[in-house]
Amino acid sequence: MEEIKQRLESELNHAVGRIRQLGGAVALEEFSGAVAENSSLADEVDAICLNEDREMSFATRSMLVERANKLAEALERLRGGEYGLCEECGEAIAPARLRVMPEVTTCVRCQDRLERTHHRLRAVGAGFDGDDLEDE
Repeated sequence: MEEIKQRLESELNHAVGRIRQLGGAVALEEFSGAVAENSSLADEVDAICLNEDREMSFATRSMLVERANKLAEALERLRGGEYGLCEECGEAIAPARLRVMPEVTTCVRCQDRLERTHHRLRAVGAGFDGDDLEDE
């Protein structure tokens, strides 16, 4: 139990550290972009590359924030004695799955079922008006 707790805390600290790194990088990018508007960086290609880099940083940061939240929730489940139990069926999640992704909340069977259902809903939803059901 203590080993699991240490692993979750370590993963959480790593994710938070990466979030901080990306936050700093984004702030520096925005500053340098603002200063460079009247210089050679105003070139259209450079501006496109800068925007692309900024968008990638935001996307990466969002994924890291989501993972950090899931790891914090996993620590709460560990404290509450519910860690390692599938929230769909109540069965134990395979230890190998938890080693790879310590923040998971579902067993492989339930995750597969959820993904298949989600895929079917997307296919049906996209057929009506082109929406991809992004706000689920």
